[in-house]
Amino acid sequence: MYHCKNCGEPYATDEAIMCVKCGVARGQGSYYCHNCGKPLAPGAEVCLNCGVAAFGSGALGGKSKIAAGLLGIFLGCFGVHNFYLGYTGKAVTQLVLTILGIALSCIFVGIFMVLGSSIWGLVEGIMILTGSINKDASGMLLTD
Repeated sequence: MYHCKNCGEPYATDEAIMCVKCGVARGQGSYYCHNCGKPLAPGAEVCLNCGVAAFGSGALGGKSKIAAGLLGIFLGCFGVHNFYLGYTGKAVTQLVLTILGIALSCIFVGIFMVLGSSIWGLVEGIMILTGSINKDASGMLLTD
């Protein structure tokens, strides 16, 4: 169970995208620990109550935008960038589409599956680098 970093209230579900108490988007704020919900000291990089890194309040935490973008551009057809960002559903879809496309390439239709998956990964990689996609699956902002 995660807690709102703005008000400390626990999220209603693990898939919640915003806090129902204060209305702030998931992952935003730096006043409360996302793990235990206790108040954080200003500028703290670690929660003094539970010892978890206080993501978003200092240098710790967050996934790299550049790494995710480059993974999308060069290995996007395999969904590596989506695995990195935590979007496992999309990642598995891209991986299965590519593997199935490679297997079916002998009957020509597979080439289009691999090509489509490659273009999908390339577009997502560019969107990550330009900031159109700027959060991982848990709602944390990507770091520069």
